Amino acid sequence: MSSLTELRYPTPAELVRSARSLAAHRPALCTLRQVGVSRAGRPLHLLSIGHAARAVLVVAGAHANEPSGGPALLAIAERVLLERELRADVSWHLLLCADPDGASLHVTPAPRSLYDYHRGFFRPAAPEQPEWAPATLPPGRLPPETRALTAVIDELRPYLQVTLHGTDLGGSWVQLTRDVPGLAEPFAKSAAQLHIPVETGASDAVGWPASGPGVHVMPAPGVRAAYPSMPDDARSSTWYHVHRYGGLTAVVEVPMWASDLVDDPAPHPAPDRAMRRLAARLLRDALEVELVLAQARPRLAGVDGPLLRAARWALELVPGLAADWTRTPPADGTMAYIGSVDAFGRRLPLRAAAMLLRVLREADDRGAQRLDQLVAAWSEAFAERFRARWVPLEHQVEHQSRTVFAAALHARDRSD
Repeated sequence: MSSLTELRYPTPAELVRSARSLAAHRPALCTLRQVGVSRAGRPLHLLSIGHAARAVLVVAGAHANEPSGGPALLAIAERVLLERELRADVSWHLLLCADPDGASLHVTPAPRSLYDYHRGFFRPAAPEQPEWAPATLPPGRLPPETRALTAVIDELRPYLQVTLHGTDLGGSWVQLTRDVPGLAEPFAKSAAQLHIPVETGASDAVGWPASGPGVHVMPAPGVRAAYPSMPDDARSSTWYHVHRYGGLTAVVEVPMWASDLVDDPAPHPAPDRAMRRLAARLLRDALEVELVLAQARPRLAGVDGPLLRAARWALELVPGLAADWTRTPPADGTMAYIGSVDAFGRRLPLRAAAMLLRVLREADDRGAQRLDQLVAAWSEAFAERFRARWVPLEHQVEHQSRTVFAAALHARDRSD
């Protein structure tokens, strides 16, 4: 992988300062206000541009380990301020960071490699993720970040919510809670111009209808999930909260490192055998992390926190997911889908190992050395297997912002 000297993801505090500067420069058009607080008391800020009743809500920072959303959101704000027609009959509302607590724990703003990225990795367990908490918790136990997000949706009643996500290694794709006719073409054109592969067989959207390559429409409630063991059903997330007002949500994913292996629609020669092999490797890798955790557990008495909870949660997903992969024939037999599953299977134990490594380092535990070896080896193997190439930050931002504007245009046509 090439040198990444140009890379710099802004912190949540830097995002707030930039948004405050924009609001101060154009006070007649912009307002910046606090719309809630996190569990740890960190403020959640909303930047609003324009005064039209018809609204678009853009959410960044729902997952701490997906940092491109913050700079993309600022790029969106700057373009809306520059181009009057974008705000002629639409107001734009930008939630700067949905999970500031998580952002404070993911500490790799300038990763030089996948190993560097994972050394500071954090992604909370699903019950602690603002968008996914409603899929795993009863209404009375939802975190304040979730309540703040749904309150903003209730206030704005947007015809479109866009939530900016990303993946460490792979391609770009879009998930829609309702179809947006016409979106697939500008999405594909943007990806091609910026040399970003389109993830045509994304495991996150396996079995979903597609309105075009990489543009997936979530199935209706009641349709059996392809991976029944996974607890975080998207149809129970905050993405569907906007439906009560006739709106829809678009989830825009963009990679930090790209791989053309997830953009190959050719049939896989032996998908069933490949899925069994990937399931076996997933179980084997997770077991290595479990063994380190089991050996360290007596020395971690009284230790708790979001890193340890998230590592345990990731490991708990593995047995059910491996069974899902082998219980029925693959829902998609393409090279792209098998590649996406391969990446997912590498990602889950690697993330658990990375977060547990941080816990053991903090505790000065001797198990940290073994985990560091695993994180380093698995990161290198991941990058090598997928021939990872860095996507320049400006391309990540440009692709996300282009897709947001295309979604806003075509969803507006749909809502007229």
